[in-house]
Amino acid sequence: MSAIFSLQGQTAVVTGGSRGLGLAMAMGLARQGAAIHLVARGLDGVQSAAQKITAETGMAVHPHAADIGDSAAVTALIEAIGKISPTVEILINNAGITRDGLLMRMKDEDFDEVLRINLKSVFLLSRGFLRTMLKQRYGRVVNITSIVGVHGQAGQANYAASKAGIIGFTKSFAKEVASREITCNAIAPGFIASDMTESLTDSQKTGILAGIPSGRMGKSDEVAAMVTYLASREAGYVTGQVFSIDGGMGI
Repeated sequence: MSAIFSLQGQTAVVTGGSRGLGLAMAMGLARQGAAIHLVARGLDGVQSAAQKITAETGMAVHPHAADIGDSAAVTALIEAIGKISPTVEILINNAGITRDGLLMRMKDEDFDEVLRINLKSVFLLSRGFLRTMLKQRYGRVVNITSIVGVHGQAGQANYAASKAGIIGFTKSFAKEVASREITCNAIAPGFIASDMTESLTDSQKTGILAGIPSGRMGKSDEVAAMVTYLASREAGYVTGQVFSIDGGMGI
């Protein structure tokens, strides 16, 4: 009997993979035997992350630097990955940025850039890798949205719009490709402990925790575990779903 959630012989592409959630997700996939293509905007950070994953798991990790909100850059990225890995079974669309501000003061470029990186990249990469997934009649796509995309957040109209868009994209994509053994799901993390949350004041943390029934922030590995499941063959009958990992905030 094969090991549960084994990804041996498969290849995964993870965007926003140089730190935080992206690094944890890539690490989790590599632990289950997947070869990894790690993508981020800066090469130094992604190279360091790739070395860390290989040192811990022994798996091949290929670092790539690319502007994933740019169509030409994504085409070049997919071609570069194809020269190394003829098939890609798993795509994790995780990259994202914030440009927070109240709506009345939000600049056009801050709205456009957040949607370009957070949402357009999901479209470009999903479309780009769909051809090989259709040809092999198999694929797993996991899109990282946010609890903000579900419930909204003052001062984050652009971010909320981009993350809500990912939810609609996920459901539409899933309906188009389900008959080809390709699944597409989304994960909506709540407050996950990170460098960003560490910069919050004690009073801010107290206010946040008051709204979380679990009474704590989540861990990157807890999100990564769900990613690993959704990327596995065992999740073949799960598609078009949005999974909140938020300690009960959405109850």
